[in-house]
Amino acid sequence: MSEREEPAGTEAGGEPWPSRLYRHLKHVGVRQMAFVPDAGHAALIDLFCADPDVSSNVLTTEEEGVAIAAGAWLGGRRSVLLMQSSGVGNCINMLSLPVIGRFPLLMLVTMRGEWAEFNPWQVPMGRGTQAALEAVGVRVMRADTAEDLVETVESAAALAFDADQQIAVLIGQRLLGRKKW
Repeated sequence: MSEREEPAGTEAGGEPWPSRLYRHLKHVGVRQMAFVPDAGHAALIDLFCADPDVSSNVLTTEEEGVAIAAGAWLGGRRSVLLMQSSGVGNCINMLSLPVIGRFPLLMLVTMRGEWAEFNPWQVPMGRGTQAALEAVGVRVMRADTAEDLVETVESAAALAFDADQQIAVLIGQRLLGRKKW
């Protein structure tokens, strides 16, 4: 949690949302996880990386994760791609693979450039993330509270894996908390 001001939000039962997301994603059969290191996803990344039943792939660039997700699906596995909103811009061309190929794609995108952002370089892509994804045919869902996030990811996973859809869940920066540097 070195880059986060506050720990991940907790629900009424006291369980942090990353734990609930991890448990649900495992329940729906996610066995492959790809990520670019990100403080907003740190707890979820740690949970997946510690699981010997999940193949975790650290990426050098986000579009590699789109290809890994397609390959996982072709190999009979379900996957999730974790990235920051600034990485969405890196993926635009590669997103044609799951959209045109009709491969399921589930992306969890932590937002930057919104709530209490300190880095001006994050603002333009933060503003354009949803529009960019929708322009290439990816359905976008958004969550700004821990309660909404878990329910939204449950819905997104069903759409992705049961209806062969390409879904990005945007995780609002307010939920993640203000970053300290």
